[in-house]
Amino acid sequence: MYRMASAHTDSAVKNGACASEFDARAFRNALGAFPTGVCVVTAHTPDGEDIGMTMSSFNSLSLEPPLVLFSIGRQSHSLAQWRQAEGYAINVLADNQKDISGRFARPLSNKWAALDFDRGYAGAPLLRGVIARFECRSRASHDGGDHVLFVAEVLRFRIFENRAALLSYKGNYGAVKPTDEPAPLWPLAIHY
Repeated sequence: MYRMASAHTDSAVKNGACASEFDARAFRNALGAFPTGVCVVTAHTPDGEDIGMTMSSFNSLSLEPPLVLFSIGRQSHSLAQWRQAEGYAINVLADNQKDISGRFARPLSNKWAALDFDRGYAGAPLLRGVIARFECRSRASHDGGDHVLFVAEVLRFRIFENRAALLSYKGNYGAVKPTDEPAPLWPLAIHY
């Protein structure tokens, strides 16, 4: 189904018409049609507290230098702590870790109770059983509308080849089912 979120014309925009018809819920649903992996990003704050949050807003940014990014909503109770963190661990969840995803998706809860983990760069918690993890140094943060974008430099990473990734798709969990057909290496020559 094709859905037009805002039906204004170029001339309406020039005349100062507001895009008040924009349907934020429909926009969010459309974004959910793009399958993403599910991560728990963790940090150890300067005051000694462990923080962590489930998110699907993790992306690669640059190979040289090795940069990644993630975003956190401005309404997050722990946003100030994230801004103070020296480093982060990005824990890419495996398909059998829906419970970990749910645990870290709840704000203001005891996310760390009875959870075994290791320590990485800047003391960031490294979750066990994940498919991949990235230990990162804080590099920059930027305005991103109702979110703050965090850019991080990857210092170390590890991948666990025998595990499958947990996916988020249209508000539900899924799993990757690889095919035997290899994907092209990016970027393709067409990008230059």
